[in-house]
Amino acid sequence: MASLIVVFAESGALAASPVLSPENTRNLRTLEMAPMLFEYHRQTVGDERQFFTYPRRDTTFRKQFQSTEGNALLYYDNVLGASLSGHGNDYRCEANDTACIARVKDLYAKDPRFGIAASLVGGMDYRGGETLGDTIWPGMDGGLYVRGFADSVDFVLDARIYSEGHSAESPRSWDREFLEIQKEENNSGVEYTSYARYRTHFAFNHDWLRLDFGRDVMHWGPGYYNNLTLNQFALPYNMMSLDLVIGPFRVMSFYADLRIFNNSMSDKNKDDRNVFGHRYELAVGNATFGVSELQVQYDNLKPWLFIPTAPLFMEKGNYSESTNNGSLSFDFNYRIENMARVYTEFFLDDMESPISLVKNDNIEAKWAWMAGLQAGHDFFVGNHRIEAGTIVEYARVEPYVYSHFVENTAQIANLGYPLGNQGGPNSRTVDWTLYGRLDGHIFAGLHNTWFWKGTDYGSAINDTTPLRNHMKIHKKFLDGAKMQYTLSPALSYEGQFVSFMGELSLIDDKKVYLRAGFKW
Repeated sequence: MASLIVVFAESGALAASPVLSPENTRNLRTLEMAPMLFEYHRQTVGDERQFFTYPRRDTTFRKQFQSTEGNALLYYDNVLGASLSGHGNDYRCEANDTACIARVKDLYAKDPRFGIAASLVGGMDYRGGETLGDTIWPGMDGGLYVRGFADSVDFVLDARIYSEGHSAESPRSWDREFLEIQKEENNSGVEYTSYARYRTHFAFNHDWLRLDFGRDVMHWGPGYYNNLTLNQFALPYNMMSLDLVIGPFRVMSFYADLRIFNNSMSDKNKDDRNVFGHRYELAVGNATFGVSELQVQYDNLKPWLFIPTAPLFMEKGNYSESTNNGSLSFDFNYRIENMARVYTEFFLDDMESPISLVKNDNIEAKWAWMAGLQAGHDFFVGNHRIEAGTIVEYARVEPYVYSHFVENTAQIANLGYPLGNQGGPNSRTVDWTLYGRLDGHIFAGLHNTWFWKGTDYGSAINDTTPLRNHMKIHKKFLDGAKMQYTLSPALSYEGQFVSFMGELSLIDDKKVYLRAGFKW
């Protein structure tokens, strides 16, 4: 007699997680080429409230856990039990056994109270670039991707070991983090690089409140490429955040432990640099209003600043000016007919008075501005779904922004790179991208970048400003700076267990990135 087979998991997610996180473009790549780009696309074409605070909880993770994670290498939940690679808990009923079928349907209808899934993840890369001055081949990585939940707790861990071959005599770091060079003294002096990278979140959820401990980066604001306060392309840090959502109002408070010098293992990094930040968002209809503030402290930790109702721009005046650095920014986003959104952000690092911002002729006026437009549309051609769109952004960062009075102290930076816009002080950037995705699996994009970077003093994070009489120093914005234009086509196939990615950067900043990845 024929039987009805009820399969445990119908499909596997590319990289399901309880957290909507910023993109990992330089390491820890998953099977998706640009997940955050399509998160912003979803907010552009959708009709729900728009919030631009990341990382944050993905509320669909638990609801879809059984269907998306059942094909993981190891799986367990308290309703369906354990499985290995999706096998071990298929449920079979005779075609005319309605009682059996009803029991299985009832079983699948139950939401598990806890569940965990683990997968092997990794890949092989070919990477290189003119500016980098190195070619990496082969670049191999492998590790474990674990995600799950239990009652009010959810967690995710992506941890990998990397091993690379380098063509340069002095190997360079592709991801800008610390690169350890190994030398086999007993094997003809062969040199290779080996290092570890990970990102994680461990969070407690209670109704409108979420307390999250993790290693990641914050991305605050409506921009994709050029957010000014906290940017997804910064280097990762260990952090703690408190996320409060009450109707249209969202508040996030966070603390992070930063590193001053690029060599994370250096004894120079014994000095403490910490950052506290608050973000307040109000999403009303198609509009979102945001305010973000930061306070960076050097050897002067004040845990009180984590309290979300403590205004950091006021608290800054309570501590030594030489050991703390603050900023304040305002952003606005408006969605138009579920087809486009326009947005802007103004970032204020320092000013003598509003008049000094208007004159903008000395280093007392330290500010930055970003504006952008994203347009998109989802449509079907036959049975094929196409997500297509474009995004263009402009960013201007004045000299000395993110810097401080004494080098290697309270700069708004981690491991030598800004927490905000990656162009850094005294820069201008224009980004324009066309993108599309077919059936959630085939991605194509074309990214154009026009970039100007000043060379005068005040163009680097560690260029200092005198503590006294610094308003008398004249500043120059992009004095004689040359434009760099980069054209970057990208193509990828994003499967259930494997992916193939390719991206070229042409003309002024030539680079290549090729990758074959897997998640099993």
